[in-house]
Amino acid sequence: MSQMPLMPEVEFHRDIRLFVYTPRGLLNEKSVNKVVSLLGYLERKLKEPFNRFSDTSETDGVELNFRYVIRISLHRVLSYKNRPPVKSAILATDSTIAQYCRLHAVITKDSPINVRIFREREGAARWLDAPIERVRPKFPVQESANGKDE
Repeated sequence: MSQMPLMPEVEFHRDIRLFVYTPRGLLNEKSVNKVVSLLGYLERKLKEPFNRFSDTSETDGVELNFRYVIRISLHRVLSYKNRPPVKSAILATDSTIAQYCRLHAVITKDSPINVRIFREREGAARWLDAPIERVRPKFPVQESANGKDE
């Protein structure tokens, strides 16, 4: 297979079959559509299933709505039907993002995509059976001029 067209906020660990998505800044329909397209591409191209980890802790805003989350979740259910089960762990510390993730988990409940939402990275790593260093952001958190994390 030729080089995978990954985005800066995406890593794929072939050795442990783990797709890692770490959105930064604003989480909106455009950013979610891009990662869902890439995910679909990889699902079609790769021969074996792979787990997913989404780390929303680096986002600083969200512009989504329930209608969009329902639509994209149903799209994922339909596009992944009749495939082997996979785990999708989502680190969601923001209450709004967590609400959208819970809706996504409910919609995908009876599909091969097993979604769980976590408030701590360690729990997600354990559930995915992945080393903790593989689910850390590849970009270090920046410190602002006032000494606080951005």
